[in-house]
Amino acid sequence: MRIHHLNLASMREIDSHDGRPAARVVCHALLVETPASGLVLVESGLGLDDVARPGELLEHEWTELVQPLLSPAETAVRQVAALGHDPRDVRHIVPTHLDVDHSGGLPDFPHAVVHVMEAELEDAIKQAPSRRYRPGHWAHSPKWQTYPGTGTRWLGVDGVRPLAGLPEDLLLVPLDGHTRGHAGVAVNDGDRWLLHAGDAYFHHGELERPPRSHPLLDVVQLGAQVDAERRLSSQESLRSLAHDHGVAVFSAHDPWELSSYIR
Repeated sequence: MRIHHLNLASMREIDSHDGRPAARVVCHALLVETPASGLVLVESGLGLDDVARPGELLEHEWTELVQPLLSPAETAVRQVAALGHDPRDVRHIVPTHLDVDHSGGLPDFPHAVVHVMEAELEDAIKQAPSRRYRPGHWAHSPKWQTYPGTGTRWLGVDGVRPLAGLPEDLLLVPLDGHTRGHAGVAVNDGDRWLLHAGDAYFHHGELERPPRSHPLLDVVQLGAQVDAERRLSSQESLRSLAHDHGVAVFSAHDPWELSSYIR
């Protein structure tokens, strides 16, 4: 399978606090070309409607806080086309959760199956509209494929499940705490496992032993978490996957991680 690393939404610029140049926060996504199941999008970022009508679709305080660039060229549907693909070939979308900056591109692919944890969809529908969940992102009635929190054990992580209709090289990995139904997405590139950890952590230093957080991003993740104990447990699982099992782990918003994949 061929895997593309994309940035689906540039946000405010932040300092690295470790000597690297300052950079804009990103929405790191994957576009996976499968042999027989079409294109798979991991995360959907902000969409064309968000860019065109931010005052209507995005919460004002969130926009002021994260300062999204709102560029049509950064949307998934535009980037898929720029890579030479027909957006209609995106048959599956796997957002790690349904926060505003992870679900905005769903309406641009109304035909795609959207894979999420049951708990995530339940909370999104129950709590919307809110800063976190924006109902306009699923007003088109997506083809939801939901998953319970149970599954098999994978490299020490419980509850892991294959994704319906997709190769066994793609897995849904529960990583709750940021939201109740947050999950990572594992993809085997033929040489190793990659794990998109979404918002389970925010800065590459959190994968270190001992972990090292980013002062600004730490404020954001602490304010957004729904369960601190579960979030910290998920992060410990990620450190084990990275250090003990050789999994290439990356998060949704760290620009320095993304730059290492798109050089």
